Amino acid sequence: MPLILQLPDEQGRIVPYKLLARPLTAPAGRGFKSRIAYAAAHVVADPQRLDADGNPGVDWDSTMAFRRHLWSLGFKVAEAMDTSQRGMGLSWAGAKELIARSLAEARAIPGADLSSGVGTDHLDPTRAKSVHDVIAAYEEQIGFVEAQGGRAIMMASRALARVAKSPDDYVKVYDRILSQARDKVILHWLGDMFDPQLTGYWGSADVAGAMDVVTSIIAANRHKVEGIKISLLDASHEITLRRRLPKGVLMFTGDDFNYAELIAGDSKGHSHALLGIFDPIAPAAALALQHLDRGDKKSFHTVLDPTVALSRRIFEAPTWNYKCGVVFLAWLNGYQDHFTMIGGLQSARSIVHYADVFRLADQCGLLRDPDLSMTRMRQLLAENGVHE
Repeated sequence: MPLILQLPDEQGRIVPYKLLARPLTAPAGRGFKSRIAYAAAHVVADPQRLDADGNPGVDWDSTMAFRRHLWSLGFKVAEAMDTSQRGMGLSWAGAKELIARSLAEARAIPGADLSSGVGTDHLDPTRAKSVHDVIAAYEEQIGFVEAQGGRAIMMASRALARVAKSPDDYVKVYDRILSQARDKVILHWLGDMFDPQLTGYWGSADVAGAMDVVTSIIAANRHKVEGIKISLLDASHEITLRRRLPKGVLMFTGDDFNYAELIAGDSKGHSHALLGIFDPIAPAAALALQHLDRGDKKSFHTVLDPTVALSRRIFEAPTWNYKCGVVFLAWLNGYQDHFTMIGGLQSARSIVHYADVFRLADQCGLLRDPDLSMTRMRQLLAENGVHE
């Protein structure tokens, strides 16, 4: 019997949608040989456990279970990044517990690996007086991660963007932190489409000028930099920076619009991956990367290319609300039993947006139990006044 659901569209109509209902078979994996692949993972809220501000806390059991799901497919986890609502509901106190729990979980699972986001989000940008305040904040967070036995992803700092007076201030901060780091660090260049408070990062509103600054920082600290994640949603910027990196320093794509072509690469190189979209499309991404490991680029593109339209819808402007689509798909697929986010962020997207994400996920084979997904989508539709 066909699965048909009445879904709203952007013209204000309610139209029938017949599900393809052909879920991908998630492959088992122990890592990938041709690319390093990090999935930036979300957190599962606990609506019955409220924090001091009355917002949902974290469901630690479901949150850790989702990380086990990603590890089982062969991914590394990028922990406590913006996908986990860092800076949008998850405080540094929450991030510390998340990092400690994930590291403990990984130690109990052969082959499980992760790196953790460190930043300055416990420092109110309006209270930062100088780069010395920023340095102290970074030192506190990276010190915590290293004390737990973890490796760091050095996230962009809102406080640094606010107090820096020139590119030299960025050089001063990054040189200091990298010189002290115990292990190699992944840098993180997050564009202002993800966070407007990062406008002009690296001391320049011009991408070319910013690129000069960050490449000089990497060149001076190449033995402490594993790579850089760039999230500007422009493939040309990433390719330009990729070709300028010193030998041995890796490019990690954070481009949720163009990741398929960037991971595939060209005759001059390729990008590895550190992506929020790998959270909801993990089965497809794992299957595609296994094809790439076998040198089968055609099958890689056949599996991964269709997910790009889904990703572009999830990451549409305002881009920083992409976490809604990520958690929505986790709920549809049964990885959590509710669609509630920390800070009530699920309300930031419309029912039309969610209907489109539902359609596109089905067309990519990413609804692992179509009957369950349809039941849950029907529930959300009814809550938003759409009745069959």
